[in-house]
Amino acid sequence: MISNQLYLRIFSSIIMLLICFYLIIEGSILFNIFLLICFFISINEWSKFKIKKSFIIFGYLFLLLSFFSVFLLRSNYLGEGLFYVFLITTICVSSDIGGFFAGKIFKGPKITKISPNKTYSGVIGAYLMTIFLTYLFYEINNKDNLFFSNFFSILIISTASQIGDIIVSYFKRLSNIKDTGNIIPGHGGILDRIDGMIFAFPLAFLIFL
Repeated sequence: MISNQLYLRIFSSIIMLLICFYLIIEGSILFNIFLLICFFISINEWSKFKIKKSFIIFGYLFLLLSFFSVFLLRSNYLGEGLFYVFLITTICVSSDIGGFFAGKIFKGPKITKISPNKTYSGVIGAYLMTIFLTYLFYEINNKDNLFFSNFFSILIISTASQIGDIIVSYFKRLSNIKDTGNIIPGHGGILDRIDGMIFAFPLAFLIFL
């Protein structure tokens, strides 16, 4: 039986994705303002972690690098900015969805004590969902011939997204907090939602560069 919390999580995810997709497609000043707002909220959430000051400062710099890489990609720095931003977003969202449902359904051995909800079945589910949805994304964009040449890059970006999730979970455990905030119903804070993306986007930028 699906809990009310899961219904709320799914509903808020759909609304959030629709808003994000609209702003990504629209681009220009609207997207840049949205990116800036998310950046400052993320900085605020990160500053609340009870960790060493050096980690806090490094986190600020890393978040700046991550959000700047998104800005460069959408600004067509590499050409086809819209395609790249949607591609990386698809990989991250696919990894998150596949990992979440596979972990819930199949459970199994835990990967690490750092993030007790992460299982090997979740990792496999994340990769399988990423492969499936990313292939559909390439096909919809009439670039399915590029899927296989970028196959390992897709898996690497998915791995970075999953590692980002674990790292942020580790810092949350150190700080003894469940969520980084409560701005998104059913999800928590901005960092709870983009923990994988902040690692995936800078790496993807370097790969495609």
